[in-house]
Amino acid sequence: MSGYNRQKIVDSVPQKGFFGHPKGLFTLFFTEFWERFSYYGMKAILVYYMYYEVSKGGLGLDEHTAIAIVSIYGSLVYMSGIIGGWLADRIFGTSRAIFYGGILIMFGHIALAIPGSISLFFVSMVLIVLGTGLLKPNVSSVVGDIYSETDSRRDAGFSIFYMGINLGGFLAPIIVGEVGMKYNFHLGFSIAAVGMFVGLLMFVFTKKKNLGLAGTIVPNQLAPDEKKKVYTQIVLGVIVLTILIAIAIPTGILTFDSLIALIGILGFLIPTIYFVTMYRSSKTTDVERSRILAYIPLFLASVMFWSIQEQGASILALYADKRTQLHFAGFDISPSLFQSLNPLFIFILAPVFAWLWVKLGNRQPSVPKKFSLGLLFAGLSFLVILLPAYLGGTDSLVNPLWLVLSYFIVVLGELLISPVGLSATTKLAPAAFTAQMMSLWMLSNAAAQALNAQLVKFYSPETEMTYFGVIGGAAIVLGIILLFVSPKIQKFMKGVN
Repeated sequence: MSGYNRQKIVDSVPQKGFFGHPKGLFTLFFTEFWERFSYYGMKAILVYYMYYEVSKGGLGLDEHTAIAIVSIYGSLVYMSGIIGGWLADRIFGTSRAIFYGGILIMFGHIALAIPGSISLFFVSMVLIVLGTGLLKPNVSSVVGDIYSETDSRRDAGFSIFYMGINLGGFLAPIIVGEVGMKYNFHLGFSIAAVGMFVGLLMFVFTKKKNLGLAGTIVPNQLAPDEKKKVYTQIVLGVIVLTILIAIAIPTGILTFDSLIALIGILGFLIPTIYFVTMYRSSKTTDVERSRILAYIPLFLASVMFWSIQEQGASILALYADKRTQLHFAGFDISPSLFQSLNPLFIFILAPVFAWLWVKLGNRQPSVPKKFSLGLLFAGLSFLVILLPAYLGGTDSLVNPLWLVLSYFIVVLGELLISPVGLSATTKLAPAAFTAQMMSLWMLSNAAAQALNAQLVKFYSPETEMTYFGVIGGAAIVLGIILLFVSPKIQKFMKGVN
């Protein structure tokens, strides 16, 4: 997309109307709020639904299998963003991608809401994976479209947008989680479906007035004959993949272990291909190539961070259910409620960080330094959670305040990495790969959860201290290294701060 078109998009969006930010931020804020409400509501009860006994309304799977599935599912959700980014960049634009994605997500939650076999469970996962891949990277990309590249409100706008994500994530475990855990899992999934439906209505009825041209222009559109060829290839690809799966499962070629290994490889192979493709493209300028190189260490730091953060819905969810004292201060606590802590702390602290970046202006730390500090906090959050086992052993139940403290510390790291990374991605992206660059950012989470699917098998009450200590220590070491090389990275960013 040319610089003229980018400015034309910005000019089409009302630049005041939502807390001093472009009016389009209202539409994107609430669209993402409801999408995250549905996603995190489902995710709050998903692992328990899988490993709880059938007599308790669950699927009765093994605990470690359930945790690995959550990691694989999370990886595929973010991996599918490359499909959504490519389709938006080349075929129908980000606005339509958001709408189509919301439809698929809603039907995915409806499928979960229907009591049935494990086959229906996996059908729902496919729908949600594809839908989130269409919606999530593209709604974030549109946030970048409504600001000019030099707009000082940009980072603060992403922080406000991030508040919408986490407000939905905070309410979801309280509403969907409580209903699912205390009454019926399928009723909880139904509430998640309704949430996505409301988000779709918000988007459809406010986008024309608030977003202007944002999301409607296809930056690198395929020619009509190329589109026909792509559609044919997609149909053939789906047919071939279906045949291969139908053969591989009965013959034992495709097992759960081999699937984990395959996704682990793809989690790092796909972003590598993306980096090489964008760097070598004739549509990428020399300045953009330098920025791509600067993005690589930020990507790797993001993988390390999300590997820790995403275990809040897997390892720490199991920890909350099995290792934590759930009767505390006269109250019975549902283990799913702990997953509301992360978004709660973000919702409280995000305005503080947004204000801080505006207040500091040009004196704020560089993007690489923010990432390094974020990794230090992530590592510390895991070191904190190993202390109960060190102090009291692994046989007694843990005071829930240890989990609260761990979630609080990792949130400090998240606010230094996630909204900053979203903003940096839109600024460092080559013009011809804007939506796909956002998909690449999502791939850091996919790689992290692909890694987690391998790591979770090493967790047990007996290995608890080693598990948290090694992973937390690795994050701290990587954070220190990133801090030392941050001036070099900043030079490659070519003026992006």
